[in-house]
Amino acid sequence: MAVAMASAANCLVYFSSNTNKIPVFELKNHSWRAVFVSRPPNDLGKRSVSLSSSTMGITPPATPSATAVENDGSFGDTDTVPTPKVIIDQDSDPDVTLVEVTFGDRLGALLDTMNALKNLGLNVVKANVYLDSSGKHNTFAITKASTGRKVEEPELLEAIRLTIINNLLEYHPESSSQLAMGAAFGVEPPKEKVDVDIATHISVNDDGPDRSLLYVETADRPGLLVDLVKIITDINIAVESGEFDTEGLLAKAKFHVSYKSKAIIKPLQQVLANSLRYFLRRPTTEEASF
Repeated sequence: MAVAMASAANCLVYFSSNTNKIPVFELKNHSWRAVFVSRPPNDLGKRSVSLSSSTMGITPPATPSATAVENDGSFGDTDTVPTPKVIIDQDSDPDVTLVEVTFGDRLGALLDTMNALKNLGLNVVKANVYLDSSGKHNTFAITKASTGRKVEEPELLEAIRLTIINNLLEYHPESSSQLAMGAAFGVEPPKEKVDVDIATHISVNDDGPDRSLLYVETADRPGLLVDLVKIITDINIAVESGEFDTEGLLAKAKFHVSYKSKAIIKPLQQVLANSLRYFLRRPTTEEASF
């Protein structure tokens, strides 16, 4: 079962199976806070984020117990595996962070997921389930237990996302074939690997006089949300709100951004798009090769 521990100054999150605890990532008193803000910080270019793709991951899921409540048991082994979706919505409500989890009609009450979120120092102030043609949608309204306010820190938002994905892999191991992180941590890796060059799409458009709308679609991986926010704020662009969706092997982000409380001008839009495109498409080099 997923185990997580958090405090006001430090956030140390573990995902464990039985007796082996493996740290996933650790947040300790960053020299700056990458938050969703109304104006751009001035010194972000000189700072760094310790929560990144190189320091994040999830461990192989433990075998679900017979009493697990994440699974409603209403499907057969021969059914087509649906695409899991995790949506983190910072736009729709000014007071809470909205999270939606969908996996066809296979999800149960997600009580274990709610408990795991509480262990991150969060309150689930409201939970709801609704059905439509795409399946069962479990939604949560989340606030920080320490403040009673919505979650603003990208690190904590990413911790929420990975906690939910970890529970999907644990209680629905068949989901690993439809999740990017199933390649390393699932019982069945995805059959096809996403080509980052083909999958990456970036656009920036005006969204009124005071802000612009940035859309990013790319291959999913741990730490992506934090890295995107860091790249944006490193060029003094403020992230005011947004939505981050995990849809199977892909991640789709929409950010409302501004520069000095105004919409981003065309030359800066191009700089932003080029910076993101370079970061997302650049080849990775193994540390062992140095």
